[in-house]
Amino acid sequence: MILHGDTDSTPEGRGTYGSRTTAVGGSAVFTAAQKLKEKMKQIASHVLEASPSDITLEDGKFSIVGSPQKSVSFVEIAEAANTSNTLQPGIEPGLETTVFWEPEACTFPFGTHICMVEIDKETGNVELKRMVAIDDCGRQLNPMLVEGQVHGGLAQGIGQALFEGVVYSDDGQLLTPTFMDYAMPIASEFPPFELDSTVTLTTVNPLGVKGIGESGTVGSTPAVANAVADALGVAHIDMPFTPEKMWKVIHQGAEGLHR
Repeated sequence: MILHGDTDSTPEGRGTYGSRTTAVGGSAVFTAAQKLKEKMKQIASHVLEASPSDITLEDGKFSIVGSPQKSVSFVEIAEAANTSNTLQPGIEPGLETTVFWEPEACTFPFGTHICMVEIDKETGNVELKRMVAIDDCGRQLNPMLVEGQVHGGLAQGIGQALFEGVVYSDDGQLLTPTFMDYAMPIASEFPPFELDSTVTLTTVNPLGVKGIGESGTVGSTPAVANAVADALGVAHIDMPFTPEKMWKVIHQGAEGLHR
């Protein structure tokens, strides 16, 4: 059972910041599972009359190495673990454990994002034509969720570059207080994202995983910014790249932004 957002039921935790949920929390779950696996192998060794070092778990069954025909199911061992009068001396009933896992170092996902933009000279509108993102987050436990994380990150990063901005009037009045006023991208403003990945396992956790939640935002914003600057032939321009701002650069040059 997994409980979300209930600090009453969590003995100690520091949140999900820094794309660390799988790398840190997942490693704790993996380590806990390994501890329970070893306990189950001890129980299975008693049932199968063998040494724990000779017990293997494959396809939901505990068996003796080299003698797969002599086996006992995962469910049977789970039941035996909760029946105290059948356990060997020194084994406590139940299959419960608590594991605290703290990484010795940070993980470093990496990748390359490339985009193509087209700017309308008459209106200054920036259209994103292609967005290619290649990321490496180590071992992917669920590739579909990895792609979803990248899609969401790309949308946020592109939104920051092209649309989003907190705007105030000259007298300090906030002009973008709600989502009716604050510009965010919608799906129709994106091309189909072109994703791929490489897999480089990290050595700082037992799963070989690295964060992916922020990768889309880290790469997409500068990719769009560089593409816009290249299209305009300028070294730098402040975000967001609104049509008004683009029109001024096209028709008045960079100095037009300061008029």
